Amino acid sequence: MHAFVTGAGGGVGRAIALRFARDGYRVTVAGRTLSALEQTVALITASGGTAHPVVCDVASRQQVHDSVQAAEQRLGAIDVLVNNAGISDSAPFASMDDELWERTMAVNLDGTYHCMRAVVPGMFARRSGRIINIASSAGKVGYPYTAAYVASKHGVLGLTRSVALEAASRGVTVNAICPGWIASEMTTRSMARIAARTGKSENEARSILEAMNPQGRLIEPEEVAAVAAFLASADGAGTNGEAIDI
Repeated sequence: MHAFVTGAGGGVGRAIALRFARDGYRVTVAGRTLSALEQTVALITASGGTAHPVVCDVASRQQVHDSVQAAEQRLGAIDVLVNNAGISDSAPFASMDDELWERTMAVNLDGTYHCMRAVVPGMFARRSGRIINIASSAGKVGYPYTAAYVASKHGVLGLTRSVALEAASRGVTVNAICPGWIASEMTTRSMARIAARTGKSENEARSILEAMNPQGRLIEPEEVAAVAAFLASADGAGTNGEAIDI
């Protein structure tokens, strides 16, 4: 079994890659920074797993096509695609520049689309496969100062639900995972932005974000990985078109 995980150089993507390797998958770890990907591969191989890095910017359809082709040549047909690559920046909508909007859409929404388009035909032909899109609680509700990110994640959920209906009769499931605030580098950057703009300390900023999660704490990347593992497992075969909150 072969899992292709984007944004696998750290954080949630690394946790997912490690979990799939632990579950016996051969794992392609994709991302933009080779050194980070090599660290993920080293962790997997040290525990006896099989992994290979591919440098890929998911915003580029050609890079995605080439990376998927190379991954399948090396590790076999892709059984599970995890679209985890994503970016988040914040700005007041009235002063937000177009580049922020365009780059956020290119990575978060177009990137998910490119990866799905690259693997779905093969999965349909084999009548087997799992697609897991890492969305966000921001895909279900609005947050101020993050219009581009929120819009992109709403788009990911729409894409997930639509393709899931086409996939249902072809042995393929398509689901999304919607975490709240995660203990990750992306959240750390958000804390720093809050602190810089409000004059609060980063600990105070952390408390603000923790309070936005119902459990009053940040979510661990491994908790997201556990849900991804379920969706890829035999037990997850009946779950399709869902947007699962964490």
